Amino acid sequence: AVRGFKVHDEPTMQIQGKEYREWDPFHSKLGAALSRGLREFPFKEGSTVLYLGAANGVTCSFISDIIGKGSIYAVEFSAQSGRDLITVSQKRTNIYPLISDARFPEKYAEDVGQVDVVFEDVADRDQAGILISNCRLMLKKGGIAMLAIKARSIDSTLPPKQIFSKVITELRDDFDLLEKIDLGQFERDHLFLVLRKK
Repeated sequence: AVRGFKVHDEPTMQIQGKEYREWDPFHSKLGAALSRGLREFPFKEGSTVLYLGAANGVTCSFISDIIGKGSIYAVEFSAQSGRDLITVSQKRTNIYPLISDARFPEKYAEDVGQVDVVFEDVADRDQAGILISNCRLMLKKGGIAMLAIKARSIDSTLPPKQIFSKVITELRDDFDLLEKIDLGQFERDHLFLVLRKK
């Protein structure tokens, strides 16, 4: 979408007059999930996305290329990462940075409205609760939620498989589980979930 603009010095290539960027699975949980065989990909032209834990905007920038005239509401708590995110959003008119805490979605829900997709990549003990509260307020019924579970952020004393099972159980009342993908090849002790809001 923005020729010549790189987010993390990624390689680019020209094919039939169009510029493409390499999507490194070691720099993006979504990129890692794609490399591991992700089937359900809800991002398309015109999609509206709530991205929780947008960090410095790397993955957001790739979603931005895909959704075109859609919108990404990118929530990031860290002021330092937020500065990088704002820099990316200044080049991409479909990214709206929100420097806020994803644990309190009521603070930005009115600005966001209803979305097609919620993507969560936050380091917090209550990842399931954060996803549920945001989706109850903003994700359309039947919409897709994606969650990168970081086992070590939730509990460093329990086996990751036990943590993954606990999180999936917590999500059961609100979502149908469509896919689960082990990201261990790219991100240790991470499980990627694709869910549909009931």
